[in-house]
Amino acid sequence: MRLLKFIKAMFTSVPRLSPADCADRIRSGQALLIDVREPGEWDRGVAKHAVLLPLSDLNGPRRHWRPVLEQAAGRELVLYCAVGGRATIAAKLLAVEGFRAANGGGLADWAAAGWPTEHPPKR
Repeated sequence: MRLLKFIKAMFTSVPRLSPADCADRIRSGQALLIDVREPGEWDRGVAKHAVLLPLSDLNGPRRHWRPVLEQAAGRELVLYCAVGGRATIAAKLLAVEGFRAANGGGLADWAAAGWPTEHPPKR
């Protein structure tokens, strides 16, 4: 069943949003900004207010994703990664499950748009 969902996701379209397209919705809480990079990449910096949820957990046991998705019901999910590829995959997988998900590009896009970045707390 998981393979069928993955195949369906690859043929699902999701919007590509710039930081300017969704910054107000994220600040107001209408949308949730999610960093889907892997934990070792977060040490290089993350977008402020982003929830850190690796793509590997979305495709796996969802220990970290499950509670966030339960609380995010009805909110738009804007996902970013290093350059946008993994954000596209995550957004498509979530869209197949009925979530409003969009590819928010890469961390450099957010930084270039003036979105503050920070170093996450040590794990």
